[in-house]
Amino acid sequence: MSSPGRLRLPLALLALGVAGVVAASDPPATESSEGLVYSVTLNDALHPVTARYLKEAIQKANEARARLLILKLDTPGGLVSSVEEMVKDITSSRVPIVVFVNGSKAASGGFFLTVAADVAVMAPGTRIGAAHPILIPTIPTGGEIPKDSPIMDKVENDLAAYARSLASNRGRNEKIAEQIVRKSSSFTEREALKLRLIDYVCHDENEILSILDGRTIRRFDGTTETLHLSKVRIVSLDMSTRDRVLSVLADPTLAIFLLFGGIIGLYVEFTHPGLIAPGVIGAICLLLFALSSQILPMNWVGVGLVVTGIVLFLMELKVPSYGTLTAGGVACLVLGALMLFKSEPGMPALGAARWTILSIAGSAAVIMASLTTLVVRASRHKPTTGSAGLQGERGTALTDLDPEGRVFVHGEYWNARAARPIKQGAKVRVIRVDDLVLDVEESP
Repeated sequence: MSSPGRLRLPLALLALGVAGVVAASDPPATESSEGLVYSVTLNDALHPVTARYLKEAIQKANEARARLLILKLDTPGGLVSSVEEMVKDITSSRVPIVVFVNGSKAASGGFFLTVAADVAVMAPGTRIGAAHPILIPTIPTGGEIPKDSPIMDKVENDLAAYARSLASNRGRNEKIAEQIVRKSSSFTEREALKLRLIDYVCHDENEILSILDGRTIRRFDGTTETLHLSKVRIVSLDMSTRDRVLSVLADPTLAIFLLFGGIIGLYVEFTHPGLIAPGVIGAICLLLFALSSQILPMNWVGVGLVVTGIVLFLMELKVPSYGTLTAGGVACLVLGALMLFKSEPGMPALGAARWTILSIAGSAAVIMASLTTLVVRASRHKPTTGSAGLQGERGTALTDLDPEGRVFVHGEYWNARAARPIKQGAKVRVIRVDDLVLDVEESP
């Protein structure tokens, strides 16, 4: 009867020990415990690579149950498709997101990201706006599509409605948001704050955290959330090496150079087998261009024109056309480069600079004109080697030629024959070359 009493005390002590271990391994979440604030820097054009970078950062913040995610933004804009994807990720995030315009501007597509954020902040000396859509014509017409075009009206109305919707759901100024799209208006940080486009003007992330600590914000779905940011640790989520490389390849100017370099490298390798280096470099350039074409909205008709232009340049070296092939190559090169990227309704920033295109085409034209001139001059020179180089040469008869004998011509001994007898020591002139026998005549 006494054994249960003796076991009661050890069992109680064991239970207390287990409870202590559990409590130590899983402390209760309190407002005083340290939280995470993720920081993301985006200072590039808005395209699929930057969109994926932001999506992965938001996913990581959601998985870590971060208190906040701060997107430091400095962008000239980008593709509408990428902007819409990024806005969707921002508005559906479980973690509140602050867009901090830090650097110079949030232009075009950057305006939509800012107005879609839970909290919109700008640093002193920055600007926001200029979100009017731009359509790059598929065939160069010397300018943009007219503003009164039905296509432009559709795009403008769609983006204006998009801006109003985002501003309305975030409690921001719908009228000014629409004006930024329709009139391409831009505002400084103080003007944007006064017009209720943004919520605060701050110098850095720490100031943002101190201002937002204890504030209650309204989420995109209408719910409210109080931010506790007094004891947090800021963690920077840098872009991966893969995404940094892909972001560099998303430069349209670089894409054009990769295409040019790849075709010329392979041409040199095919015409000079064994050099290896040009072929390897050309293949790498074309592979990088293929990767770039998966990021940028490529127009393959433009690619075909660029390739045709380069082929015409190379043909000029083989078949001199006195500038005809060069002129065709320049025309194809310029037209193809101008329409190399598809016309996507929306934002500027993704397009090859015209000065780059004209510089490349002009340089190619000058080089081909110089090479064509050298080829033409060389074709007019009298041959100095081979059978053609011996015709008309003068020499000396080493033996009597009646009709055959030996002569000394061009520093060499030759078998020769003559239609009329020629005495030994007489001067002779080569009429033609027949295999290894020279037909000669006596030279006065």
